[in-house]
Formats: sequence, C-alpha cells, structure tokens
Amino acid sequence: MEQLHYNMLYRWFVGLGVDDPVWVPTVFSKNRDRLLEAEVARKFLSELLTHKEVRALLSDEHFSVDGTQVQAWASMKSFVAKGGSGEPPSSGRNGERDFHGEKRSNDTHASTTEPEAKLYKKGKGKEAKLSYIGNVMTENRNGFVVEAELRPVSGTVEREAAKAMIVRYSPGAQRITVGADKGFDTADFVADMRAFNVTPHIAQNTTARRSAIDGRTTRHSGYEISQQKRKRVEEPFGWGKTIGGLARPMLRGVKKLDFKFIWTMVAYDLIKLPRLIGAAA
Repeated sequence: MEQLHYNMLYRWFVGLGVDDPVWVPTVFSKNRDRLLEAEVARKFLSELLTHKEVRALLSDEHFSVDGTQVQAWASMKSFVAKGGSGEPPSSGRNGERDFHGEKRSNDTHASTTEPEAKLYKKGKGKEAKLSYIGNVMTENRNGFVVEAELRPVSGTVEREAAKAMIVRYSPGAQRITVGADKGFDTADFVADMRAFNVTPHIAQNTTARRSAIDGRTTRHSGYEISQQKRKRVEEPFGWGKTIGGLARPMLRGVKKLDFKFIWTMVAYDLIKLPRLIGAAA
C-alpha cells in the first residue's frame, strides 16, 4: 500500500492513474477477504487446467500426492502454556525465556500470536517448529499441480487432504492411479482409495508391520512407474520454498496461508507452460 503512493509500476499494475488517489488499507483488506471467501485461487487453478492448451499436457489417469511442512509466522517464544500458567519471558521488547527441561506439546501449549499453528516436525531428528501442512496432487505426465490445499497439523492431515483432493478432482467416474510415499500406507487409506475407484500405487511400509499394499498392486509394471514418477511431487514444494515465498510466509491464519499456498502452486504451473506449449507446437 505504501509503494502505491510513489511506485509507478505498482500503480500501472493495479490500474491507478498518476493522479488517482490510493485506497486506504482497510479497502484492500476487505477486498482480500472477499477473495478468500470466494475461493478465487482454487477457481483460477481449475480454469487454468481446463484451458485447451494446458489440458493436452495433463495425464487424466496417473497422479501423485504428498504434503510438506510450511513454517508459521510465529516464534517459539509465543508457544506458551494454555491459560497463561507458564513462566513469562524476561522484561523488554525481546525478553529471554529458558525452555530447557520443559515439556511442551500441542495439547498443553499454544502460540499466542498464531493459535492455529501447531508444533510439528517432518521426520526423526528434525527440529519441531510451529507449522502447517501444504498438500498437493500432481499429474504424472508433466508434473503439473492439479489440486492444492493447506491445513493445520494433525497426525492424519496428509491422508485426509489427499482424499479430499482426489474426490474434488476425480469424483470416481474413471479409474485412476495415485502414487504416494510410505506415510500413506495404512489400511484405512488404501481401502478408501479402492472405494473411490483409485488404484493406490503407494510405497510399502513394512517397518514392524504388514503393508496394506499387496501383490494385487505391486505385480503390475505401472506400480514401479508410479513410484518413479511420484518423486516429481516434491518439485513444486522446492520451487515454492526457494522462489515462491513458502519457506516462511509472512501471513497468519489458515485461510490466508491456504490462499497463498494455492496461488504459489498456480504460479509453479504457469512457469512450466511456455516451454511445454512451445515443445508441443
């Protein structure tokens, strides 16, 4: 908003003339809220994928799903005991606080600045951070993101988001395959996939238990191909965090972050188009 007062490029982009008054910040906020409520980002992604030149580049049978940790715009100092029973930091603008020996969990603690964010670590040995989970569904031909959404952290969030994205994109009229990593290898998820008319090409998790994926799936050559192709689902995450601002987006609240996450995935799809459309011409 401040840049609009003197940056001619910004004024041109939003359609303001040289002498036109700049809106007050509350007008911008209200318009942004309208975009959030109307799910404009998801509608834009849908329109992009149905464009005739884009549609020809997509697979309509083979897909992959995965999720990534998106760090919240909140410090660990804000993660305090619920009800204010914990020890407060020392006085000052950036007071010190010693957390050593103190057990903190999402059940007993919450962030004062970002209450929807939860403590989460992606893998063993990783540092736990206040985070959300961004989820995508990609098609396997060229790696385009066809569905995206961001959700609060939970133990089953990636599988729940995957089911929601699959149902939205492919309601079950046509059989498809969906590749995923070992975290999706549970009996409930695999059963749901088969009920959705989806062949689950999921990596087998045989660590101390029996995999829900058996020879009915692994014996086919398509299973191995899906396992190779599904690794491309990491590419939009890498681009989004290094280029798209998802490493630590400066927004708070799951609605705003979901909006940002989907738009970033749209941008990822858009930058792929010139090369692919040119090659197909």
